[in-house]
Amino acid sequence: MDREPQHQPVMASEVVELFAPVGPGVVIDATVGLGGHAAALLDRYPALGVLGIDRDPSALEAAAARLAPFGDRVVLRHARFSELAGVLGEARAAGRGQWPSTGEAAGAPERVSGALFDLGVSSLQLDTPERGFSHRFDAPLDMRMDPTEPNRALDLVNGAEVRELSSWFAASGEGRLAGRIARAIEAARPIATTGELARVVESAVPAAARRRGHPATRVFQALRIALNDEAEELAVGLPAALGLLSTGGRCVVLAYHSGEGRLVKDVFSKAVSGGCVCPPGLPCACGAVSGFAWVFRGSQGPDAREVSGNPRASSARLWAVERLEDGAVAP
Repeated sequence: MDREPQHQPVMASEVVELFAPVGPGVVIDATVGLGGHAAALLDRYPALGVLGIDRDPSALEAAAARLAPFGDRVVLRHARFSELAGVLGEARAAGRGQWPSTGEAAGAPERVSGALFDLGVSSLQLDTPERGFSHRFDAPLDMRMDPTEPNRALDLVNGAEVRELSSWFAASGEGRLAGRIARAIEAARPIATTGELARVVESAVPAAARRRGHPATRVFQALRIALNDEAEELAVGLPAALGLLSTGGRCVVLAYHSGEGRLVKDVFSKAVSGGCVCPPGLPCACGAVSGFAWVFRGSQGPDAREVSGNPRASSARLWAVERLEDGAVAP
């Protein structure tokens, strides 16, 4: 939610500081967007290069312009999270990027100094009416992060079964209203625009049950997540990124809703525990081997000053882990 040209990326100073201890090499920016975080990292750390990937060709075009001053220290690729390892291998095999070496031995697997995921939808997408991500504009129901893909939100809204819609809405926080909203959508089909959908949802939500903000916000979020396979992509891409880290490398994630946060916490917790089955709070006695450690426990949010200047940062939660030397015992 942070990649708007007029704004600094969310928690930029905190993200940059988290990469201070990593060694020279490549940082994968898995959601490069407009290049805000990447530019901050490249400016601060001359020994780092960036492999920036994004599903949105418009974002990559903007990032290319913003990161052009850094020359061959930057390589950009159109890809999903699930393609992350392959994209890294292809870029290195093609000799793209004047990236510092991580010091790995010849023939060793590809390793990187860090990985950054800034999840969710970008301001570029939200604020472009024809992309159909926001209920603030009346536009075609699109919501594709990658406009080259065939399916649109229009297809889900008019084709998904009520139980599917209900499950998506419930997962995004609609609770007992999920089924009611799903049935209202089914009854109103065909629905062609964001404005039509927003009005259907608004009419289905009783005034007494309305939260702060527009009643359709979570429905739009749920449809976007389902359409773009966001949870599935993250569930593949985040462990892949951890597997690519060199010793001392860090993986940093900015998440913006509870579903993302739970998935990040689960992946990171399993990596840190190394599969430990001992009771919480006691030293590990089962022999589990952990490859990672928390940089800080739990997650952190932006300070009040940042939120006042960029309200979209208010829901951000920052997570980070670091790769340990091989053979470390689970904490």
